[in-house]
Amino acid sequence: MKKLKIILESKDLYIYVFFICIFIIILRFNVNIDISNTLKEGYIRKIEKNGEKTTIIFQNNEKIIGNYYGNIELNLNDYIKVEGNIYIPSGNTNNNMFNYNEYLKSMKIYKMMSIDNIEVINKNTNILYKIKNYIINRINTYQNSDYLHTFLLGNKDYIDNDIYESYSTNGISHLLAISGMHVSLLSSILLFILNKIKKSDINYVIVIIFLLFYSFLTDFSPSILRSFLLFTFLFIKRILNLNIKNNYILIFIMLILLIYNPYYIYSLGFKFSFTISFFLITFSNVINKYKNYFVKLFITSLISTISSIPIISTSFYSINLLSVICNMFFVPFVSIILFPLILLSIFIKPLDFLITYLVFILEYVSLFLEKISIMITLPHINVFVMVIYYVLIYLMFKRNVYKVIFVIFLLIHINFNYIISEASIHFIDVGQGDCTLFRVSNNNILIDTGGIYNRELSKNTLIPYFKSLGIRKLDYLIITHGDFDHMGEAINLVNNFKVDKVIFNCGEFNELEKGLISVLDSKGVIYDSCIEEINVDDNKLYFLNSGIYDNENDNSNVIYTEIDNYKFLFMGDASLDVEKDMIKKYSIDNIDVLKVGHHGSKTSSSMEFIDSINPRYSIISVGKNNRYHHPNKEVLDNLRESRVYRTDIDGGIIFNIKEDRLRIEKCLP
Repeated sequence: MKKLKIILESKDLYIYVFFICIFIIILRFNVNIDISNTLKEGYIRKIEKNGEKTTIIFQNNEKIIGNYYGNIELNLNDYIKVEGNIYIPSGNTNNNMFNYNEYLKSMKIYKMMSIDNIEVINKNTNILYKIKNYIINRINTYQNSDYLHTFLLGNKDYIDNDIYESYSTNGISHLLAISGMHVSLLSSILLFILNKIKKSDINYVIVIIFLLFYSFLTDFSPSILRSFLLFTFLFIKRILNLNIKNNYILIFIMLILLIYNPYYIYSLGFKFSFTISFFLITFSNVINKYKNYFVKLFITSLISTISSIPIISTSFYSINLLSVICNMFFVPFVSIILFPLILLSIFIKPLDFLITYLVFILEYVSLFLEKISIMITLPHINVFVMVIYYVLIYLMFKRNVYKVIFVIFLLIHINFNYIISEASIHFIDVGQGDCTLFRVSNNNILIDTGGIYNRELSKNTLIPYFKSLGIRKLDYLIITHGDFDHMGEAINLVNNFKVDKVIFNCGEFNELEKGLISVLDSKGVIYDSCIEEINVDDNKLYFLNSGIYDNENDNSNVIYTEIDNYKFLFMGDASLDVEKDMIKKYSIDNIDVLKVGHHGSKTSSSMEFIDSINPRYSIISVGKNNRYHHPNKEVLDNLRESRVYRTDIDGGIIFNIKEDRLRIEKCLP
């Protein structure tokens, strides 16, 4: 035992273990996915129902997530046979966005399935899954089942989207994720009860077994595994009387989990859990030197918030300055009152009535604080900047001078895109629609917004994308014409960003445009229509289509500009008739970048027009497998002398102008 203790306390051992683990992680990181191996049978591991849609995760030799539309009674661990199409889940098609493919990989899921038929071959007989099914079915009978699912099983999908959005805005969504706080409370309660019966180290073993079972109930989420393993290793450390820093133990646990699944690195829960825990353990002496509970809570919340900034800067791109203050109310409210009562309600169901009022207070206060939130935008950062951040965060609690350096670094980060500005044109993938962001001389000009029915395009794509670039306002919002696929998200953007001026096309306003104008009037936003040009510092945008045609597409704004001697032409949905008129009226040739008209439809981009403007690069904004079969083969033939980029194939496309050179970046390889 003494030799074992010496070995475990050796610093050299941890250095060797660290590098061996990193080597193993790198070897395991690339997973070969064989889509021909079509898994069609397996045990159900997770079930989620949303209206007519049932989403299941089933497993045999591998996991697959599938969607089924229809009524069927299923339970966890039922053995099923399924029929349908298997495919690889898509990643993000715009830079800096949520990557669903990586998210699934963090759960060791590499394939998806569109399920046509499900047949239950064998019902569940496993005692553990019988218990889990019973707990889930019992939770579903409660009035507050959404919060019981959240706090007990770690499933936040049942909470209303607007409510959860307010939690995220206020920086308290971590309270809804089962984490160290929940595990600590559970283990403390259980230890207290066991010690009252008889004080013994066996009690810790019982708690470890319970936490292992609880990890099973929560589908072995990374944050719960981290808490379970930390509790276990701290117990081993105490039994063996080891002189090992808790930070080393935490890092060792992180390496164990990454060896098991290197794609945990894509899990936000994993990153937040280990990062915040590391800094809270590292600076526990700073926290514990204060005796007052609320002062300790404030310092804890401050350390947690600061240490999460680099992760937020790669995921959410904004932070509420009042989040530390918000946590002063919500942390004790949830950890001392709500969560313990939810635990008791499993055994004392009448408490569900009291929880209803507590949940009302929780949601009401959160929605109120959301209205007075002070949000700052945090542009996307690379790994190098992230490392600098964490070095400064570590040092700032050691010496005061680093606190000043950290604040300066944060201010530079927030305003980086305004300090160092480069001209860039972003053709954003918005599916079957148009949306182009034009950035020049610290001005942000948006040409069209895209718009897809039944999809929250602004919330899921445009707003986070703009924030990732550090954009806080739009100087101009230009609507090429009033079709939904070009302006459907305009109102959402105006409600979420400061917009200085909106430009409409020539012709009468349709109902969509009138709806937007009503919002602009209420907000006092200036708008204009049928203009000839706008000045953007030393640059001009020329509006070439001033004629009035008999259809919305032909009335599209057609925009021409030159940036550093590079010529750009944006055609909206203008048709062959407009192209003919432009050839007669203007002498435009050798266009460097053409935004192809009408998504590559055969109604635009005639051979005569393409020969006249001679585009070097052509961008087609088009939805994948769209029902219009855009782009048209004839149009692609007309563009054969041009380098064509398509958002359905290449994802978002960015043209950066740096040092008088045009650099092209596309999201998809």
